Amino acid sequence: MPPQMPNAQPPAAREDKRALWSWALYDWANSAFFTIILTFVFAQYFSVSVVQDEVAGTNAWGNIVGISGVFIAILAPMLGAIADQSGRRKPWLIGFTLLCVLSCAMLWTVTPEKDQFWNAALWVGLGTLGAEFAFIFYNAMLPDMASQERTGRWSGWAWGLGYVGGVTSLVVALYGFIETDANLFNLDRDQAEHVRATFVLVAVWYLVFALPAFIFTPDRPPTGLGLGAAARAGFAQLKESIAHVRQYKDIVRFLIARMLYTDGLATIFTFGGVYAAGTFDMAPTEVLQFAIALNVTAGLGALGFAWVDDALGGRNTILLALLGLGSSALAILLVDSATAFWAWGMILGIFVGPLQSASRSHLARVAPPHLQTQMFGLFAFSGKATAFAGPLLVGAVTALTDSQRWGMSAILVFLLVGFVLMLKVPATEARKAG
Repeated sequence: MPPQMPNAQPPAAREDKRALWSWALYDWANSAFFTIILTFVFAQYFSVSVVQDEVAGTNAWGNIVGISGVFIAILAPMLGAIADQSGRRKPWLIGFTLLCVLSCAMLWTVTPEKDQFWNAALWVGLGTLGAEFAFIFYNAMLPDMASQERTGRWSGWAWGLGYVGGVTSLVVALYGFIETDANLFNLDRDQAEHVRATFVLVAVWYLVFALPAFIFTPDRPPTGLGLGAAARAGFAQLKESIAHVRQYKDIVRFLIARMLYTDGLATIFTFGGVYAAGTFDMAPTEVLQFAIALNVTAGLGALGFAWVDDALGGRNTILLALLGLGSSALAILLVDSATAFWAWGMILGIFVGPLQSASRSHLARVAPPHLQTQMFGLFAFSGKATAFAGPLLVGAVTALTDSQRWGMSAILVFLLVGFVLMLKVPATEARKAG
């Protein structure tokens, strides 16, 4: 196996703007699932209307998401390795996207009854696997389409579109179906059809906005290996990569750092609403408004820092984002007024998007071309492998100190350790933006 080169991404030919914008639009499409299903609407519907016990429902929801995360962590590197051996990525992208679309549509059948528990768990679990696995192949397409000089820009623009798409789909769901008095589709509110219709909305939204990526983005040529042969070759390649891990030590160090700071970031989103309600006595509507505003600022940050990424490189942009994120998180833990909480929360949001976007662009720049999908499978692994650690630590510290502030301060540990590890990751070469 050849040793890792500092900038393994081959220079791209002239960029196909239609293909790149079609690729970026997939972030807009995919985000509706995470916003409506996993975060705001279905998650609450599952706890309140299906389990009909918010405490038991929250626990069950955590188990479903956690088990899905275990499957993603285990299977993602394998799927990436198999795809590298088979050559093509779009069939995988399309297949897993359609799995998520079908699952969202089937959530319509989850009526507000306790006996719908397993029906809900099945389809939301499959939907999560579909969305997360599709994103592996989507991410791996970036270095083949964008030039090195503009990788950060396209990653940032796409991530920003994702945040905007998530907020837009949520607004459509809330004010087109849930909160409106109009009943264009003759929906039965007693059977929660006005809420369940938003799950079908996600299916349609995801499919329609994913179509340009299916049609207009290029794909690698097939290698000629069948699925079975590609699977055997992929497992062998993954085993060889692990055996020669020293040749990829800088990528491994980056993935470990990402694993830690992503745990911190995910925990902020998991407990942010709980902290706002408990410490600042914010009502559920205010928490939702804060969450929407946070997503807006995260999208603006991803868009705005896209040029910074190209100028400074992904690694330096990650360090800058972690500094901003850690500083604003510390300020949030120290302030006493809801106004100050809002102000610092919006500042924190600005650094969320760039941290995620620059992580993708950094790996796109340094991943060896013949292992790109495998590396993005490991990228997915790094986002899920220790996802339980942040919530567990926050919960334990909160219980020991009887203080939400001290509990949430545990997040700073993940961000700090991730920052220190990133200092040891070589910077990608800064290039003149084109």
